[in-house]
Amino acid sequence: MTTKAASVESLPSAVKVSLAKKKVSGNELRRIFSLARPESWRLTGAIILLFVSSSISMAVPFALGKVIDLIYTTDADTMNRNINIVCGALLAIFLVGGFCNFGRVYLMNMASQRITRNLRENVFRSIMIQETAFFDYNKTGELVNRLSTDTSVVSGCVTTNISDGLRSFIMIGTGVSMMVYLSPMLALVSLCVVPPVMVIAVFYGRYIKKMTTRTQDALAEATQVADERIGNIRTVKTFSKEETEIQKYRDKMAMVLELASKQSLAMGLFYGMTGFSGNAIALIVLYAGGVMVSDSTLTVGSLASFLLYAAYIGVSISGLSSFYTELNKGLGASTRLWEIMDRTPAIPFSGGLVPPHEAKGEIAFKSVSFAYPNRRDHMVLEDMNLLLAPGTVTAIVGSSGSGKTTLSYLLLGLHRPAGGTIAIDGYRIEDLNLAWLRGAIGTVSQEPVLFSGTIRDNVLYGAPDGVTLGDAEVFDALREANAFKFVTEDLPHGLDTLVGERGIMLSGGQKQRIAIARALIKNPQILLLDEATSALDAESEHLVQEALERIMKGRTVLTIAHRLSTIKNADQIAVLDKGKIAEIGTYDALMASDLGVFRNLIKHQAFQQT
Repeated sequence: MTTKAASVESLPSAVKVSLAKKKVSGNELRRIFSLARPESWRLTGAIILLFVSSSISMAVPFALGKVIDLIYTTDADTMNRNINIVCGALLAIFLVGGFCNFGRVYLMNMASQRITRNLRENVFRSIMIQETAFFDYNKTGELVNRLSTDTSVVSGCVTTNISDGLRSFIMIGTGVSMMVYLSPMLALVSLCVVPPVMVIAVFYGRYIKKMTTRTQDALAEATQVADERIGNIRTVKTFSKEETEIQKYRDKMAMVLELASKQSLAMGLFYGMTGFSGNAIALIVLYAGGVMVSDSTLTVGSLASFLLYAAYIGVSISGLSSFYTELNKGLGASTRLWEIMDRTPAIPFSGGLVPPHEAKGEIAFKSVSFAYPNRRDHMVLEDMNLLLAPGTVTAIVGSSGSGKTTLSYLLLGLHRPAGGTIAIDGYRIEDLNLAWLRGAIGTVSQEPVLFSGTIRDNVLYGAPDGVTLGDAEVFDALREANAFKFVTEDLPHGLDTLVGERGIMLSGGQKQRIAIARALIKNPQILLLDEATSALDAESEHLVQEALERIMKGRTVLTIAHRLSTIKNADQIAVLDKGKIAEIGTYDALMASDLGVFRNLIKHQAFQQT
């Protein structure tokens, strides 16, 4: 019985986030600009202020030309009186322009920060709801890079960059209009260089978009190397691999630099061309305008205004080039975000059946087959059957790689079986609501992971969402886990003691007991245990084992057993071999079979003897 989700999950191409190359479409532009919709009133206000401030700026050349003509055409007394009036009016106008610029920058930056926040929250949520197989194929550093760098690039593209682009458009449009107004012939001659620049800009934009995507991918790989090595710094130092890891990171950054240098070369050529075009316009105006002034077809003031407008257009063309570059960078970065946000998890995050009663704890594996997505040709489990009665302890034993841990992954719904079904209290787990399913199961893994934070935070992490628990419940869980004494007496701040990243401030035994308390805080009916006491000292091992034996009472327990005492005390022992249950029974029954798989494991001392 192969589910649709399982078939999707089994395909690496459906799990790995990868982008098929495609041209920029209107839909892409509309989507990236739709990010700004929640901030529409701020952006609208900023654009209005932008129009006002730009209009004021573009009025300066015209006013200056009139002042120059005034100087050349009036007597001294009239000139002084008129200049005082004009300069006073211009000062007031410039103050208004300064206020508008302040408002524009403030509103744009606020909108940018809020868009970045919303985008990061949406991307993070999209990452969190993906199935486990997604993270097998997509490295942490790559995902973090998309969450941080790409979101900043995209939000800047639709706010500050749009503001600068609009300003350039307004100044070019107004400048061209005023140039035509002052001298249509001179405007036609001076703007002949613009069409070729626009054609080149189209090809440049496509190249920049492609290079931005490649550069961001390379940077994500470098981030992954740094994230993994820093997270495992003790292992790096244990093997004296500092220089090796430094070189690996250097190699990754060399790839980033190589791509960035190609991008910089293209940008340099394009900006150089647009800068030359702006200066060429000014030179053409100066030459042709000088001829027209000498022929008395243009006043000195009009030529001065025309020159300033030409200079403004030159600067604005450069600004428009920057806008176009950043827009294509944003499009390149956005495609990496849409990949994640548009991806439907192979295992649905929400929905599903919520049984009307609490879990009783009956678990049934029926003809279950499974292979990991990245090893589809290797069946870890094949036609496996196992029944766990409510309130009983089942010990899973088997050689390394026999699929013991895989059973726990399947029971938690982290993966879907390729065939067969797994049921709890008669309900197939693929039909159940995942929050209900995982809320009914408490898990203690072989290597428990704690989050940086306090003891209280880590214990309460196991509580169901929406349920408020106090310190009394935390202390109850700590007592059951044999952790109450060391938390209250040995730690300097009790429940408020910080455990450090991954619980580094605690010993192995302490982490194990905190993990047990975390599993118990929700009082689950089903427990998944992976015993891990071999690396602990004798006292810690005793305390952890005592806690595990205590919490098993009255619950359905599936334990991956490493200790002979746990195996002997189990209600049934299931022996996994070659993906199937080879033997099942009590300890005495299995030991009675001289040629049995279990007896062979005991013979080769596969378990701790205590």
